[in-house]
Amino acid sequence: MTRVVKDFGTSWLGLGERVCVVTGAGGGIGAEIARQLLDAGARVALLDRNTDTLRDVVESVGDAGGRVMQLACDVTRTESVQAAADQVRAAWGPATLLVNNAAALYADAVMDIALDKWNQLLSVNLSGYLLCAQVFGRQMMAAGGGSMVHIASISGSIPQPYSGAYSVSKAGVKMLSQLLAVELGEKGIRSNVVSPAMIRTPMSDGIYQNPEVRQRREQIVPAGRISTPDDIAAAVLFLASERASYISGQEILVDGGLTQAWLGLIPRPGFEKADAARSMA
Repeated sequence: MTRVVKDFGTSWLGLGERVCVVTGAGGGIGAEIARQLLDAGARVALLDRNTDTLRDVVESVGDAGGRVMQLACDVTRTESVQAAADQVRAAWGPATLLVNNAAALYADAVMDIALDKWNQLLSVNLSGYLLCAQVFGRQMMAAGGGSMVHIASISGSIPQPYSGAYSVSKAGVKMLSQLLAVELGEKGIRSNVVSPAMIRTPMSDGIYQNPEVRQRREQIVPAGRISTPDDIAAAVLFLASERASYISGQEILVDGGLTQAWLGLIPRPGFEKADAARSMA
C-alpha cells in the first residue's frame, strides 16, 4: 500500500528539513514518532539494533524524498553510537533533535533479578540515553542548539512491581533529562520527557487480546481508551518544535487522566458515581 505523505509546507511545528534522530525506531512508539516527523517534513535517521524492523518502517513510509535513513546501532556501545552520528552528519549535517526511545523490559522481581540482567536493562534504558545525549548533544552544540526528548514511563514515578529495574531506569531518565536541561541550556539545547502510561504497541498487544482485560483497563482511564503510539508521538513533536522553545526540564505524562483517577478507584460508600449523580439532580 502506498502511504500518502501529508503536506507539511505550512506546518505550525516548523520541523521542515530538521535533522532528527530516533533510537529504538523499529518498535511501535519509535516507528510512529519517525513517521510523524517525516510527515512534518523533517529528515529522520532511524536507529535500532534490529535492521529487519527498520526496513519495515522505511517501507511503510513510502517515498520520503530522501529524508529518511536507517542505521544499525547499539545504544549501549560508544563506537556504535558515534558511527551512527558520523553517518548522519556526513549525509545531512548535525542533528538538532534526538528522541531517546530505545528500551528493554524484563519480568523479574527486584529480589530475584540477576545482576547481569539488571545491568543490561540499565545499560539500554539509562546509560544508552546518556551516551546518545552526549554524542548527539555535541552535534547540537556545534549547530548552536537543539532539542532532546526522552521517552520514560509512568513507572518512573509510580513503582511497577515485578519488572526488574524498569521503574528504576525510567526514574533515572527523568533526572537525566533535568540535568541535561540545566547543563545544556546555555548552549541552546532543551531536554524534556514524555511518559506513556498504558499503551497498546506490538510489544504489549498480547495483553489486549483478552477482551475482559482490555475492558477493565479502559474502564479505569477517564479518557475511556488505551493510548496508542500516535498519542505519544504527538507530544514528542510538540516538545521537539519551536512552539515549545521555552519548555525545558519538564515531563509530559500521556495517560488519559489515569493518575488523576486513583482516589475514584477506592471504595467510598455514599460517594459512588450513581450517588453523586443523584445528589446533583
